Amino acid sequence: MENTLKNRAEKAAFSKAVDVVYNRIKKDPVKGMQDVVQIIDKYLMPASGAENSAKAAITRIRNEFNDPNSKWVGYAEDMVNGIDENIMKTHIINVGYNAVYKGNAKRAILQKEMGCNIPWTILFDPTSACNLKCIGCWAAEYGYKNNLSYEEMASIVRQGNELGTYFFLMTGGEPLVRKDDIIKLANEFNDSAFHIFTNGTLIDEEFCKEVKKAGNISFALSIEGSEESTDLRRGDGVYAKVMDAMNLMKENKLFYGSSICYTSQNYKQVTSDEFMENLVDHGCKIAWYFHYMPVGNDADPSLLLSPEQRTYMYRRVREIRSNESPHKIFTIDFQNDGEFINGCIAGGKNYFHINSQGDMEPCVFIHYSDSNIREKTIVEGLKSPLFMGYHNNQPFNDNMLKPCPMLENPGRLRQLVEKSEAKSTDLISPETPENLETKTVPYAIEWNKTAKELWKERLEEKEKSKVN
Repeated sequence: MENTLKNRAEKAAFSKAVDVVYNRIKKDPVKGMQDVVQIIDKYLMPASGAENSAKAAITRIRNEFNDPNSKWVGYAEDMVNGIDENIMKTHIINVGYNAVYKGNAKRAILQKEMGCNIPWTILFDPTSACNLKCIGCWAAEYGYKNNLSYEEMASIVRQGNELGTYFFLMTGGEPLVRKDDIIKLANEFNDSAFHIFTNGTLIDEEFCKEVKKAGNISFALSIEGSEESTDLRRGDGVYAKVMDAMNLMKENKLFYGSSICYTSQNYKQVTSDEFMENLVDHGCKIAWYFHYMPVGNDADPSLLLSPEQRTYMYRRVREIRSNESPHKIFTIDFQNDGEFINGCIAGGKNYFHINSQGDMEPCVFIHYSDSNIREKTIVEGLKSPLFMGYHNNQPFNDNMLKPCPMLENPGRLRQLVEKSEAKSTDLISPETPENLETKTVPYAIEWNKTAKELWKERLEEKEKSKVN
């Protein structure tokens, strides 16, 4: 009872501080950002002590916000003026207070007590159904075969909350095929935040109104670059529909960004100044970059990047994110930002994936499982041989530019799968870990030398910054 009252008092104080900062940013963005730093120091920095990776990430954000000449001052002003007030404040409380402050403290305790990973976020697929048939997407092959029931989705969120997890991601299939259930879920669990990876083509005015009322839903819309490249993969007219969706979302002041898979074919296009300006003009506040993964028997290894191409991405995404860049958008590179999250985050260390048939997978790109939520609780799955294999071996490499047990560390994923006796979750053409490994070994060998040089360079930069 005492802890409950304390949490309520702390949350009320946090909420009041958010109101003050919100209004301050509108009147004076520089002073407003200084207030943001004070909130980070009071609430987020102590909570980040649960994980060194979280502390490093929050320290970096804090330092960026503390610079009055930073572009992030303008970014914060755009957020306050461009996003609905209910959405903005609800996300700050749900992510800042519930997920980081309260959630991290609970996760730290449970991880020690249970001796397993406890995730900061959980990614799940409401459905395998999709209204598009994109080249290279496994959902295009699965069809309308599997769905998580509403009760199962609610159970995932409920179990997550009990573990200190308050941030949930959704993908598919196309999750918005189930948009009525998603709204219902967001309303029932309004103290959690939901981030949806979507093709954007099912977003309409009525849905936007419901999202504004809920306040705790954000989006990442998939885009391949130009109209030509997007339509080539996703179908004629899809690019125009995505742009229309962004315009509608901007009018309704929703919180959204983009999700971009970069390959050897499009890596320069999706990081060009023109492309970034287009995203910002259409209201995007974040951009997720995902390295192409050759998952599936029919995957094309030629889409994997050369060492030179990946080096370009490593430098370019950071350049866009820097103060020197004019683009007011926050970029995240799932593969190349490993140093900020201490390598691989899968297997429940920071997140894991539940597919539309209930299989618990260590990562959205790792289609192997030894647990299903219809047979086990989430905690039982986190203690399963496959997930404990991740727990006991992370990080898989001291070089944070080689985080993945599949892509950059040959043999590691196969060992985990074989030892745990996990099964392929591919519904159409199950892939053996040996077959997957044959596609990644040449890539890993080529990348190794460059990764070693880049990581040495990065460590030297860090040491130099300490001296200065």
